[in-house]
Amino acid sequence: MHLILASNSPRRRQLLTDLGVPYTVRLQEVDESFPAHLRRAEVAEYLAAHKASAYRAGLAPDEVVLTADTIVCLDDDVLNKPADTAEAIRMLTRLQGRAHDVFTGVCLLAGDGRQVVFSDRTTVHFRALSNSEIAHYVHTYQPLDKAGAYGAQDWIGMVAVTRLEGSYYNVMGLPVHRVWDELAKLGFPLAV
Repeated sequence: MHLILASNSPRRRQLLTDLGVPYTVRLQEVDESFPAHLRRAEVAEYLAAHKASAYRAGLAPDEVVLTADTIVCLDDDVLNKPADTAEAIRMLTRLQGRAHDVFTGVCLLAGDGRQVVFSDRTTVHFRALSNSEIAHYVHTYQPLDKAGAYGAQDWIGMVAVTRLEGSYYNVMGLPVHRVWDELAKLGFPLAV
């Protein structure tokens, strides 16, 4: 079996590399809108499965495509990637001093038709941040490609994240512990 990573995320690439799972990147443009009635983990799972469906026709029988989508939820509001720096500042202003949930939905779609969709949740606690700290982060690190306008592996993770309940790697964009288990269930040849 051969794993196809359908993601342009450098963090997901690094996590799979560190996990020791060989993969090839294959990219396609996929619409990332979702039905308004979906909530929290449902959004992440829907988007992961939707992305995988775009690869279905092109998969060889011995290939497995991995798609993922990470969202940040403050209460029931989904905070996706900010459109610009002003929106990034607004998002971080809302998150500061509060706990929020990060959901990563994952879909593993095998060329033989088997499919598994799951999500993982991590609760992230942020300390209160000053306006100047938020502005510094947004202008220095340009987190426009990150759900919730932040990366836990960045400067803001070092100064703002006071506690995590769940997987740190899930916040980075891939719950590798669950991916490992699900690949094993699919019969993917893992290195141990």
